[in-house]
Amino acid sequence: MPRHISVKICGLSTSADITCAADAGARYLGLVFFAKSPRNVSVAQAAQLALDVPPGIAKVALTVNADNAFLDEITAKVPLDMLQLHGSETPERVVEIRTRYGLPVMKAVGIADAGDLKFATAFGEVSDQLLLDAKPPKNADLPGGNGLSFDWRLIKGHKWACPWMLAGGLTPDNVAEAISLTGAMQVDVSSGVESTPGIKDADLIRAFIKNAHS
Repeated sequence: MPRHISVKICGLSTSADITCAADAGARYLGLVFFAKSPRNVSVAQAAQLALDVPPGIAKVALTVNADNAFLDEITAKVPLDMLQLHGSETPERVVEIRTRYGLPVMKAVGIADAGDLKFATAFGEVSDQLLLDAKPPKNADLPGGNGLSFDWRLIKGHKWACPWMLAGGLTPDNVAEAISLTGAMQVDVSSGVESTPGIKDADLIRAFIKNAHS
């Protein structure tokens, strides 16, 4: 019996993209709150986009080292289902955010070599989910969404204390191989379904989800 793979399409910024991803079978839709990203949305934009998300699909807010004032604002104004922490937050900060907002927290962990797996283990103890992403290059403006992958063999067979999602350099062309190599049950894509940075391509979204499910 085939495994059911859950797909997250991240960095959505238009109503048409939301509808396309939802209709194609995405399980999670990500909204980016990070000014340096070409996928950044304002709180007002996000509140409007969230209204277009059908019931049963998780609305995820990606933040980077956000302070409580900003998290207070987005959680008050946008109907969210999950917070994704994509900065240098500590395990203690993850616990603080989970407690303060009562929302599931997904912590992104950059992977470059086997030594990084210990961070994933530590965050797996305190997070609701892990996002295993490629570690960004030194001095990169973006903590993710750089279109880079890591050696997927590093995590093959690894178990963590919470569910995890594979990210980093995934495209419609390699997602099936990535799932096969890692055993991932969940995958995340952003730049891999774009025609230019920040601009999603409907055909690529549909192809990514179809290939992940196949």
